[in-house]
Amino acid sequence: MTDRFPSPLRLLRSLLAATLMTLAATAAHADKPAVIRIGVAQQGSGDPPTFGGSSAATVQIQQLLEKEFAADGIKVQWLFFKGAGPAVNEAIADKSLDFAYQGDLPAVLARANGLKTKLLVATSVRGGVKIAVPPDSDVRSLKDLKGRRVSIFRGTNLQLVADNALAKNQLDERDLRVINLDNASSLAALASKGIDASVGDYSLYKLRDAGLARIVYESQQDGPQLTRQTHLLVLDEFERAHPDIVQRVVTTVVKGAHWSSDEANRDALFKLWAKSGVPVASWQAEYANQRLKDRVSPLIDPFLVARYKAVAQDALRLKLIRQPVSVDGWFEPKYLDQALRTLKLEQFWPRYDAAGKPLSS
Repeated sequence: MTDRFPSPLRLLRSLLAATLMTLAATAAHADKPAVIRIGVAQQGSGDPPTFGGSSAATVQIQQLLEKEFAADGIKVQWLFFKGAGPAVNEAIADKSLDFAYQGDLPAVLARANGLKTKLLVATSVRGGVKIAVPPDSDVRSLKDLKGRRVSIFRGTNLQLVADNALAKNQLDERDLRVINLDNASSLAALASKGIDASVGDYSLYKLRDAGLARIVYESQQDGPQLTRQTHLLVLDEFERAHPDIVQRVVTTVVKGAHWSSDEANRDALFKLWAKSGVPVASWQAEYANQRLKDRVSPLIDPFLVARYKAVAQDALRLKLIRQPVSVDGWFEPKYLDQALRTLKLEQFWPRYDAAGKPLSS
């Protein structure tokens, strides 16, 4: 005969099983973030804001991450910072970001100050620094900058390359009248002749082409040691909590890097990045006589690691940090390695040694 009513023990077991199932479902939901917050060390341009010059920019403009996480109901939030790398570091310290796109120097400064992050993937490499002056200036070389009013966006990856370029010409910042200006303010000051020279990036080509500036120096012409690198990093806490999300983000960035590195897409790439307000002609000038795959490589190769080590050493030498900082253990290549295997791109990008020379495959 079957009992019409369950025994107290059987009822307790049923309630316990239901409770465990509910807790498991709640935990699974809690493990999935509602939003992925990505900081961008640039002001951004347009509505919605965009940027250019890296695989991260391609991913953002093409909404690759939004598409990747749409089925999960996870939103992707891109947060732009006029204050560039230093402002991104403040947001990292406040834990108001999960990932960040920024340059080598500000990330090293953050690590020196104890911020816990992991470098996941390169987003642009071998970027040069330009120095421009008004078109009628008598400045012809770096040595002519002595005593002049020169804008430098301090704390960004422009600063360190500029300082090293000055050192090669027996100068340092103390020999100049340095004015700390963000990119937009620097361009405006140069165009109005409010300064004698500006340290900047590819955005200076637009002023040059408009007849408002003359470029007197481009650091990449002095070798790969005088270039700057950018990356995507993740906060340690987020990486530990959501390794599956981190893997999907990195794989998506590698997809963006692959598209951006394809020479068949060169024209389309520059048109895409032109949405950032930097004209196609400026991108053509920035990437002239260079392979895309050499500039948009995601690889954590000996060259990239060596550059970050050099940045850490130079930052100490220039007293931008007070104590030595090691980059050992900072790079986390497992997500990149898995992405390359998944996408069958292990041999697509060339690898370079610490001096920037190709490694034999």
